[in-house]
Amino acid sequence: MSDLAFDALLCDLDNVIRFYDLDEVNRLEQAAGLPSGTTMEIAFAPERDLPLLLGRISRAQWAASIADALATKVSTQQAAALATAFAHAPSRADQHVVELIRQVRRSIPVVLVTNATVWLDSDLAQLGLTDLADHVVNSSRVHIAKPDAEIYKIAVERAGVPAHRCAFVDDSRTNVDAARQAGMTAVLYRDVSDLRQLVDPLVNAVGPSLV
Repeated sequence: MSDLAFDALLCDLDNVIRFYDLDEVNRLEQAAGLPSGTTMEIAFAPERDLPLLLGRISRAQWAASIADALATKVSTQQAAALATAFAHAPSRADQHVVELIRQVRRSIPVVLVTNATVWLDSDLAQLGLTDLADHVVNSSRVHIAKPDAEIYKIAVERAGVPAHRCAFVDDSRTNVDAARQAGMTAVLYRDVSDLRQLVDPLVNAVGPSLV
């Protein structure tokens, strides 16, 4: 084991590494007279979001359910356009975070632990991130979502080290609290400085930081 408090990094994906561009959704909401964020609120309602994240419905089915809910507020055409724009919103990777994680992986295993969709592999390929981690624990593939304790157990098994030797990073306080309950060192992510503070002792030991 290393002198650090962890020997594996378990990291969330969305709002840590990957960020979505919702400009088109915002434009369509404004044109339809809807408050900004209406589509997101509907899309992420548990009755629509959780089946998606557990791999029970397709992207088309998710979009249709969003459109059905929006159709009570705007025209059918506007609802369909908003649902499609949201379900297919483009994304980008934060390259500062990506470079930090790549440096970490030079020394210890990295596991992405994400509440994600069945098309995540395609998304990672488009972002050039297929080799970012040693393993990806995707809720829609294991059919368990954070903060369920079982998904943390799976991630620890994939990391190959005990839970108390894992560091976990997530932008959700609920998910961070669950990781702590599982025995991990857990960090609430607000910006790249939170990740940098956690991993700097490691990356500085193997080479200069790139961020």
